[in-house]
Amino acid sequence: MRTYTILRDLGAGATGEPFGGGAASIEETQLGTAGVRIDVERLDKADVRALGRDPEVRALAPVMPTRLVRPVDQDGVDGRVADDSASRTWGVSAVGADRSSRTGTGVTVAVLDTGIDSTHPAFSGVQLVQQDFSGSGDGDRQGHGTHCAGTIFGRDVDGLRIGVAPGVETALIGKVLGDDGSGDSNMIFSGIQWALQNGAHVISMSLGFDFPGLVDQLVQQQWPADLATSLALEAYRANLRMFDALMGVAKSREAFVPGTVVVAAAGNESKRDVDPDYEIAVSIPAAAEGVVSVGALGETPAGLQVARFSNTFPQVSGPGVGVRSAQAGGGLVDLNGTSMATPHVAGVAALWWEEIAASPVPLSVRPVLAELLASASTHGFAPDVDVADRGLGLVQAP
Repeated sequence: MRTYTILRDLGAGATGEPFGGGAASIEETQLGTAGVRIDVERLDKADVRALGRDPEVRALAPVMPTRLVRPVDQDGVDGRVADDSASRTWGVSAVGADRSSRTGTGVTVAVLDTGIDSTHPAFSGVQLVQQDFSGSGDGDRQGHGTHCAGTIFGRDVDGLRIGVAPGVETALIGKVLGDDGSGDSNMIFSGIQWALQNGAHVISMSLGFDFPGLVDQLVQQQWPADLATSLALEAYRANLRMFDALMGVAKSREAFVPGTVVVAAAGNESKRDVDPDYEIAVSIPAAAEGVVSVGALGETPAGLQVARFSNTFPQVSGPGVGVRSAQAGGGLVDLNGTSMATPHVAGVAALWWEEIAASPVPLSVRPVLAELLASASTHGFAPDVDVADRGLGLVQAP
């Protein structure tokens, strides 16, 4: 028997097959008014088959290990180091947030990560609604979530602007990774459901599913390598469909609420410094349908360059090298990674949300996404940058 996450729509049609998820037909029901529930159960193969025919079940997937997208050491990373004499971080300037009249006022942002240091002065005046899904308690003893939150909505620290959307007044902090930076897929799915139910306009996730970690875990349990790989692949496929189904739930709510922009890191597994062709593709959750995947950029004398570690095929890019933001325990710290690029995009999404809310256009996630993607800039890039590595370009604030 294995542990599964189960997505139930308490008023809709059948999935048709185990792991099928029903993602293609999920829009046919009004999930905005139906009850949606995520359960965790121990199941054998017969149970899985039976649940696949249950009209309430939209998707089910084996629970997989997850992990934060760990920052990359500065050594060998092309890009600038933060300028202490500046009044804002280079990322805030690069996305045009310092030139925008929007600050994120009235927008609710959810950060699903390792928690937050709520005592940090960067979050003074922000209503932080914390929920722990990891079992390790509120707070951020790892530091990753605090840094990401600081880039999205952090207030100025010692005269330096670190936040793209410092006007955000309410933030949902879902701790879906433990103090060691690891977790599981059920924590993430539960965190997303919680964020949607609590009115998040933007969800930011700088984390990924640990496919190699699951294979290693099974091999250590004396599983043959081919069988362990097959089981991990099955779990990965099912969790991708689970994400697609859950994003379908979010999309279906647009008939009743404006919806939610979901942003996720592309990942840091590429090694272009070893070989230009050593490129890893975006994985879940960034690879799921409806999720904005984010690659990392650095500033170089030749122009903006895709970071050597940034996974390929992102939808858009954000500043991800030499990003200065809040450090758990106080002060500021520079980090590198698609984890750092993602909160820039989430912050810009919050600015566009405020912009659309103030316009005559009916407020929903669709025009926000359209503006976020269409306004991405391709100017200022180094001449040898591959379109597949940078996506539509560097996001720009309204």
